[in-house]
Amino acid sequence: MNKLIGKKKITMENAFYLLKRIGFYKALKNIWNHNFEKSFLNKRFEQMISIEEKKGKEEKNEKLLIDLCECYLSLNNRFSSEILSICVPCLLKVGLKKDETDETQKEVEMTLLALSEIGYWEMKRGLYLNEIEAIIRYHHEHHNLSRLAYQSAWQFLIFRIYKDYSLEDVIVNELHFGREAARELKELRESVDWKRKEERGKEAKEVIVIWRWINAIDNYLTWCALWSEELVGFLGSIVQVFREVKDNHREVIYKCIYSLKNAAESRVIKVEELLKNEAVDVVLEEIHQPKLYDKMTYECLLFFLHISERLKEKEYFESDDKVRKTSKRVIFEKIEEEGYEDIISSFLETFDSLNIKLYPYLSLKISDYFVNV
Repeated sequence: MNKLIGKKKITMENAFYLLKRIGFYKALKNIWNHNFEKSFLNKRFEQMISIEEKKGKEEKNEKLLIDLCECYLSLNNRFSSEILSICVPCLLKVGLKKDETDETQKEVEMTLLALSEIGYWEMKRGLYLNEIEAIIRYHHEHHNLSRLAYQSAWQFLIFRIYKDYSLEDVIVNELHFGREAARELKELRESVDWKRKEERGKEAKEVIVIWRWINAIDNYLTWCALWSEELVGFLGSIVQVFREVKDNHREVIYKCIYSLKNAAESRVIKVEELLKNEAVDVVLEEIHQPKLYDKMTYECLLFFLHISERLKEKEYFESDDKVRKTSKRVIFEKIEEEGYEDIISSFLETFDSLNIKLYPYLSLKISDYFVNV
């Protein structure tokens, strides 16, 4: 592509069209491209972005700059801080467009999707916060964004917490992440015919957006410690997604289990909420499956390891001792009824290999996976 552009065998307009489509599906399929940053095409884009940004207002080609920024962000996995400081404000300006024509909405969706690909990269609050807040708040009132565009706006913001924990209050209490994630998951889940083995077109896209919402929830649970009652809402939504997709969509099922494991580890979610929202039940259901593949087994075991650890640590328990003892009793009775002890015992010989193949976090002591009354 770089050679074609250099030799003028393809117009920039056609090159942008092709590259944006590649970036679009890279984002939807969650593909990482570690080599693009070293490519001549990437260097060409960085140079063109810098040159265009330095032009005066009269000379600057805004459309060209937007196209360059979208391609740069959507195709990359590593970014120049200097180029980010140009691309982020440029694309957020597009994201703020309120025109609801199909053409503008597609442009806004691609722009927000490209921004969501930045991941954990650090940037100054002044580059993004007012604009991304305005995009999300306007959608709350007018529902102007596509589901993918709205999720992408949230994903861009959630990733910023990694370097700025002070965003927690904005995300949870002002923009109501827990409420919005639960509502979107519910509406998306109800819009898909899960009994059909293969989704096409709009349905397939909505399944991907479900996966992306659960991934955003994972990121919040991994990094944040701010509690809000609204956050409990997405627990039940994840459980419902699991129940809908358990006959197919193994990657979505895995994402549900992975997210519930993060919830079991996080101090944000109380153990009694995991019980009340049936998180313990669905992980027990999954661990009984005869064809568990390694990473699913690993996450199920970690879920119970975290539950057991939290119920044993009286001084860190989030409720009074009476609630702790009640939770222990309920979980003990559930796992006893489901034959959990035999299942864990059957996995004992695989703990070492799972730790080597995945991550070394599984305890080799079988008693660590049990809750004793």
